[in-house]
Amino acid sequence: MVKQLILTGFMGAGKTTIGELLAQKMALPFIDIDKMIEKEQGKSIRAIFDTEGEEAFRKMEQAKLTDLRKTSAVISTGGGIVLNEMNQTLLIQHPAPVFYLKTSPKIFLNRLRNDKTRPLLQAKTSEEVIAIFESRTPLYEKTANYVITTDHKDPYEIADEILAQIQ
Repeated sequence: MVKQLILTGFMGAGKTTIGELLAQKMALPFIDIDKMIEKEQGKSIRAIFDTEGEEAFRKMEQAKLTDLRKTSAVISTGGGIVLNEMNQTLLIQHPAPVFYLKTSPKIFLNRLRNDKTRPLLQAKTSEEVIAIFESRTPLYEKTANYVITTDHKDPYEIADEILAQIQ
């Protein structure tokens, strides 16, 4: 049985919800890299972006991805982890299967419509957010072993689809 898997995808794709469900089904811990960084830094991702910048945050993600390499867990990454070239390499070379949770703009925009916590959503139009998603899609696909389309599926269906892929 797989002892680790990684979930990637754009914000609002369901990485946390599905990750927690998978962790429960697989009897593994769930680790959210963003939450781990927030806890260690003592501030939100938005505050890290504001005070230290995106590049510093991406390096923090890189350090976590490296540190967790041999940890038995279901790991959820931040939506922008694929923007750092070293993170792309780490994901591609990672021994654990990497699943890209692909969600359409209509779905993630609906899920995020009232979210004020994500730096990327601040002062952006829906069209700008969709353009960012479209620019990241090839990077998610390049770094994933599996692409799981999440539209019109509930989290249990998605988790079962992922489990079927790794068995």
